[in-house]
Amino acid sequence: MFEIEPIHVFYISSVISAILFVEAGYMLFATGSDGRKRINRRMAATDAGKVSQKQILLQLRKERGLDDEGKMVMPIQWLNRLFVQAGITTGISKAMGYWAGGSAIATLGVLFMTHSLMISLASIPIIWFIAPVVYLRFRRNAKMNKFGKQLPEAIDLITRSLKAGHPVPVAISMVAREMPDPIGTEFGMVADEVTYGSDLVTGLMGMYDRVGHPDLPLLVSAVSIQSTTGGNLREILESLSKVVRDRLKMKAKVKAISAEGRMSAIFLTAMPVILFIVLLLLMPDYYGGIWQYSQTYYGFGFLLFWLTSGNLLIMKMVSFKV
Repeated sequence: MFEIEPIHVFYISSVISAILFVEAGYMLFATGSDGRKRINRRMAATDAGKVSQKQILLQLRKERGLDDEGKMVMPIQWLNRLFVQAGITTGISKAMGYWAGGSAIATLGVLFMTHSLMISLASIPIIWFIAPVVYLRFRRNAKMNKFGKQLPEAIDLITRSLKAGHPVPVAISMVAREMPDPIGTEFGMVADEVTYGSDLVTGLMGMYDRVGHPDLPLLVSAVSIQSTTGGNLREILESLSKVVRDRLKMKAKVKAISAEGRMSAIFLTAMPVILFIVLLLLMPDYYGGIWQYSQTYYGFGFLLFWLTSGNLLIMKMVSFKV
């Protein structure tokens, strides 16, 4: 059943090579030129000059899954918040179309490979719901990690601007002009919201809802306290920058200490899969007598369940909140 002909390997390799070639060309000539022209997405939209700043703010909100007022548009609030924090810029409607099309193709692929309607139906919850949520969580974590690394630099830039005598909104707009995504566009949206009537604390709270980084409430609290009771905001932000940098250092130390556990999880996950593929390539008839039995697929399902459970347990053991 799983006998692989050399010509099939050649066809698959050719398709993968063509996809990678097209992707490399797109990244080189499309995204690379945009990145060289403007430092972040908001500045690129501003550079076009065809629409007003308010229209750019509304466009950035809509493509992130928000309405004109910056509120969630989906009835499932946690899913909408996850979509916004993941940094998807296609908009809700296009993202739902991609999700439905990709899930349908994946389901048909499972049906074509297994020739079993029961297995295809059992894979629907994973393909249609679990996998997209896992992807969004992965995108959100990647964006939050990048945002967290940029945050101390952004706070330092605000501090230097305040030291030069600029007001806080002007200092925030400097972050929007000088820093790349994701933090540049996020602070730019805050600057635009303040320009069109929102107060600074509300704008920062909106940024926290869009990003979800745990260090942002510290910045919101500092600005809120300074705006209500007064005080030297520059000194507060200098201390806040030091705290955020110390947290990043601690996270890096924890990641280095827990590297052994994470590598063990990767090795234990990859080893059975690699051995299975190697056996199929070297001895195609090794599993030839078991594919006609339904118990085989149930067994593989149990193996996948226990493999996933073991990985989750290991990741729980090596994950620490700092």
